[in-house]
Amino acid sequence: MISVIVIGVLAIALFIFLQQPQFGRMPSGKRLERIQQSPNYREGKFQNLSPTPDLAECATYYSVLKEFLFQRSKRIQPVDSLPSVKINLHDLDRNGDLIVWFGHSSYFLQADGKRFLVDPVFSGSVSPLGFTNRSYKGSDVYSVADFPDIDYLLISHDHWDHLDYETVMALKSKVGKVVTGLGTGEHFEYWGYSPDNIIEMDWNEGVTLEPGFVIHATPGRHFSGRSFTRNKAIWVSFVLKTPNLNLFIGGDSGYDHHFKTIGDTYGPFDLAILECGQYDKNWKYIHMMPEEVVQAAAGLKATKFMPVHWAKFSLGLHDWDDSILRVTKAAAASQMPILTPMIGEKVPYTKVRSYTEWWKGLE
Repeated sequence: MISVIVIGVLAIALFIFLQQPQFGRMPSGKRLERIQQSPNYREGKFQNLSPTPDLAECATYYSVLKEFLFQRSKRIQPVDSLPSVKINLHDLDRNGDLIVWFGHSSYFLQADGKRFLVDPVFSGSVSPLGFTNRSYKGSDVYSVADFPDIDYLLISHDHWDHLDYETVMALKSKVGKVVTGLGTGEHFEYWGYSPDNIIEMDWNEGVTLEPGFVIHATPGRHFSGRSFTRNKAIWVSFVLKTPNLNLFIGGDSGYDHHFKTIGDTYGPFDLAILECGQYDKNWKYIHMMPEEVVQAAAGLKATKFMPVHWAKFSLGLHDWDDSILRVTKAAAASQMPILTPMIGEKVPYTKVRSYTEWWKGLE
């Protein structure tokens, strides 16, 4: 009887915890009706283009748990503080085409006079329990207060390390429009963003943001969800075409044929921004291995690429710097130009220059 009571109390506590606003809200009403008409929505959820099991064939939930508990790298997080650069974003010339990376998958873009912010996370954590999954020392040099007004906030999907409740709430007064995948807009509407300022797209849909600026939602191989329910909103990558630039904004994805399809359809790209980090052989279908990132850039017909999704949070089990060591080696072997700036460094799109290997020598 006591065990039944304890289980009941825990279940009620969990239910109450999941009602907190940061978990967002499931799509409903006209949004849900639109979702149900999507060719990518079947059996009550969005589906990947290719069969995508949660775990690779060699893995079981038991083996994954065992590795998580006993086989994590001793260098999963850096001991040293990461080096960084801090510039005054408010003083940037709007006409300067550039990118500033903030670690993991958060970055600021200026392109042909417009400002874009992608998947910003500035709360210091990528967990509903803020004391867990903390950011690395030295990686939090920017905050929401450091940002000027943002024309377009781009959100690739609703995972905690890409859609941070604390950050988007603090950004609300600075954001012109939110651009995201179909279904994710429900969270923003629930959090007080005006529906008139939310643009949601299914895969292979495009929207003219304003004359000369077109954005397309393109596929990824991943999943979505902020709690136990998955795939009620779609995960996307973006193709952003401005008057003088063509950019690929990758989001999260395992390797698959969709990269070549996107390259054939929308490429070549002046820059491809691709996830590289927090991977594992056990979930290779939803996150690329570092060597596959170079293959993806080639399939996209990118003239150069920038690896992100590393250097801020540890979500995999590998060394914190394993991804950058492997991807730079693979890029050199393939003679693929790669951009590897420090957090906060101002990077021009149109120039390929050498970067210091700032990660070397750090423990």
